[in-house]
Amino acid sequence: MLVEVSNRTRRTVNRRLISAVIEKFLTVHRLPRAQVSITVVGDYLMRRLNRQWRGRDRVTDVLSWREQDGPSVQPDFLGEIIIDWPQIVRQARRQGASVKDEFIFILVHGLLHLIGYDDKEESQARQMERLGRRFIAKYFS
Repeated sequence: MLVEVSNRTRRTVNRRLISAVIEKFLTVHRLPRAQVSITVVGDYLMRRLNRQWRGRDRVTDVLSWREQDGPSVQPDFLGEIIIDWPQIVRQARRQGASVKDEFIFILVHGLLHLIGYDDKEESQARQMERLGRRFIAKYFS
């Protein structure tokens, strides 16, 4: 299992927590050899990526790309998750949650996308939220 974390912000990110969440997620989902790349970015880069890849000219909390969707498939590489740190902070404040809890929730959400879950339909979004909250409650509460 390999977790690569890149921080493109001036904020300190808890790499140990990120690795722990990913490792537990991959173990629970029986993907012990999987590799995941996580990049933490600011609003400017996230907005640019969201516009480029999704055609949406706005900030979003997380983007994820499954390796199988890419042009060159690498064995064991599950995919990449990009998380917008300032957006996580804003969402945590709005919801009355801690930044840590919101970050974990969004990280798990991105991981669910990497293993094939989608949230384009409302029912899919509810399912992903349920799965994410259940995982967090069981392993990180």
